[in-house]
Amino acid sequence: MSEKKSPIYVTKSSMPKYEEFIEAIKPIWDSAWLTNMGEFHNQLNQKLMEYLGVKKLSLFVNGHMALELTLQAFELEGEVITTPFTFASTTHAIARNNLTPVFCDINEDDYTIDVKKLENLITDKTSAIVPVHVYGNICNIDEIDRIAKKYNLKVIYDGAHAFGETLNGVGIGNFGDATMFSFHATKVFNTIEGGAVAFREERIETLLYYLKNFGITGEETVEFIGGNAKMNEFQAVMGVCNLMHIEEEVAKRKAVVDKYEELLSGIEGIRLNVSQQGIKRNYAYFPVVFEGYKKNRDEIYNELASHNIFPRKYFYPLTNSFECYKSNFQIQETPVAERIAGSILTLPCYADLALEDVERICSIIKEG
Repeated sequence: MSEKKSPIYVTKSSMPKYEEFIEAIKPIWDSAWLTNMGEFHNQLNQKLMEYLGVKKLSLFVNGHMALELTLQAFELEGEVITTPFTFASTTHAIARNNLTPVFCDINEDDYTIDVKKLENLITDKTSAIVPVHVYGNICNIDEIDRIAKKYNLKVIYDGAHAFGETLNGVGIGNFGDATMFSFHATKVFNTIEGGAVAFREERIETLLYYLKNFGITGEETVEFIGGNAKMNEFQAVMGVCNLMHIEEEVAKRKAVVDKYEELLSGIEGIRLNVSQQGIKRNYAYFPVVFEGYKKNRDEIYNELASHNIFPRKYFYPLTNSFECYKSNFQIQETPVAERIAGSILTLPCYADLALEDVERICSIIKEG
């Protein structure tokens, strides 16, 4: 098998054809309406509600601001339970709302929050739970819902990895009090940068609208301390274009994942991602845990990098190990998350990844 000189990264952005995008943005020049909830913003918002199967949705400049302002809209106080096995954004969004993150360990099998350990972390200061759907693996929604109702807690899901997924035919954005989606360039569906929040309460819709536009409530009134988190028209057009091809993109990703599973299944010391029952998958990532394999995760990472192939140690390090939190919060021990973070690698996975490159990646891993 010949070496590929150009690098292979962990992901590659899906984009419409150049001519399609250029044609789609022409009306922006006619209107000169570039931002502030314009025609394409509203068009994308409606199309996404239909695709995701949700009744209320608010678009944002990125997923982080979507989560941060959603937490603000719910007027939370005190402590928020979450998982450290996530991207920095999740924990930052909590801390930047002057809330105290409380770290719960994760499941061994699907890397989502361990609901068996969740209840012991609840105190009289707990106001919410922010569980994270990881790699497209969905949290134990039923048990989280039971616990939240028992203690009167809000549930805001970080669904950055779960775009387009369904649980028993129901869009994943319908669970909890709200679900954040990320439309970053590296995601299954992208608007270059971007994000959205699905929610149920009418008042949250109004609050999110104000909070993402500086808290302005009228021509001469500013009633909230908001930010600037609006999605612009160019982002929205990219989203409209990409949404037309989303099923094709997911199908291509599935072919990549299927090939990986064919070549890496059943190898001692290599553990692949679970396939959950009742979930329509989006094939966003391909995580592999190396435990007891002939080479450890870091050695595999270096071996692939020497062949110009760049997977990612994702998630590593855990957010509860960040320097910025150690001096500000009590840090709970999360031994399962710590072990998984030290042994997991997400291999390159995107729609345009050639199957022959998947074969080469697997060959390097097995020969290593």
